[in-house]
Amino acid sequence: MTSVTLPMPIDGPGVAGGAFDQFRLHSAIEIRALLTRLVEGNVLLHLSAPDGAVYTTTLWALDARRGVASFAVDAASPQLQRVLAADEITVVGYIDNVKLQFDLHDAMLVSGARASALNAPIPRELFRFQRRASFRIRPLARSTASASFMHPAAADLALSLRVLDVSIGGIALFLPDELPPIAPGSRLRGVHVELDADTRIEAGLVLNHVTAINPDSHGARLGCAWRGLGGDAERTLQLFIDQTQKRKRALSLD
Repeated sequence: MTSVTLPMPIDGPGVAGGAFDQFRLHSAIEIRALLTRLVEGNVLLHLSAPDGAVYTTTLWALDARRGVASFAVDAASPQLQRVLAADEITVVGYIDNVKLQFDLHDAMLVSGARASALNAPIPRELFRFQRRASFRIRPLARSTASASFMHPAAADLALSLRVLDVSIGGIALFLPDELPPIAPGSRLRGVHVELDADTRIEAGLVLNHVTAINPDSHGARLGCAWRGLGGDAERTLQLFIDQTQKRKRALSLD
């Protein structure tokens, strides 16, 4: 699947030496701090192999004393086995607007009576990429902004998801736990977005990444990019963003 959740090609043909040095972290303290945020935020991570195999999981624990990172896994998963059979494993995930990427070396599957884990040394380097700058705005609290479309893996399941935030570049939706998950890279077609009583947009979306919000939210954040957003729709969206920003400023002054 083609998705920004896949690794950035750091090395290889066409990549100039040192091209990614500005994004590279070597500080053990900084790396542990970012990994700790992945653990505490229960952030979904994508373990990728060069052949395109991807296994989605979370970083379960971080043992700084032993220098070990433990990922929660299903040892019986064929997708996991495909990833583990590869010579290289790259991990990709998001914290807010930052994409994190690092390689796993000497990963070892540890199976217990009730659970399994994938253990690997804490990475010595990590790449941190700022996502494309695009002003995002949350609909007003009284708004019931939503996006309606058919589930890409269940043609008979119509979804109407709450809009968390929106920008010219994309939109974030809330997917409750009780609904079937949607895989990163999925194309969402015929999406009807209603941001307020006067702002409706028809477009397609590509699901770039899925992020667990927090245990109490009982759902996940779907980060999507617009596809097929025409000129009229883009102008409508920009007007909505500008007007909502002005209203929020006015409310803050009351």
